[in-house]
Amino acid sequence: MFRYSKKVMKHFLNPKNVGEIKNADGVGKVGNPVCGDVMYIYIKVGKRKKKGKGEEYIKDIKFKTLGCAAAIATSSMITELAKNKTLEEAKKITRNDVASALGSLPPIKMHCSNLAAEALHKAIENYKKRKSD
Repeated sequence: MFRYSKKVMKHFLNPKNVGEIKNADGVGKVGNPVCGDVMYIYIKVGKRKKKGKGEEYIKDIKFKTLGCAAAIATSSMITELAKNKTLEEAKKITRNDVASALGSLPPIKMHCSNLAAEALHKAIENYKKRKSD
């Protein structure tokens, strides 16, 4: 048996940014066939001026996750970590960043933080692909 940190339980019981963004600019979907977790990350991208250039950032982010407590908590935390970050900053968020922000995850649940980071990165890739089409 393993124990979850207080932060994991807080994000599991009261997750932040739950839902779907209609007409999202980017959507990332990942799943783990072994445990059955499925995560969707939806992003809305905005532009802000920085030193004369338009900088793209995550204006809004939401998630839908079917999975265990760790899957829901990591989805909630990734949205908190990525919100208002530039796309470049958000692409650098790792599974270790997610786990660390939650105060740790049991080793058997680290794959959930990997899924959350991967879903975010896929949402950004999806946005960039749509933009270039």
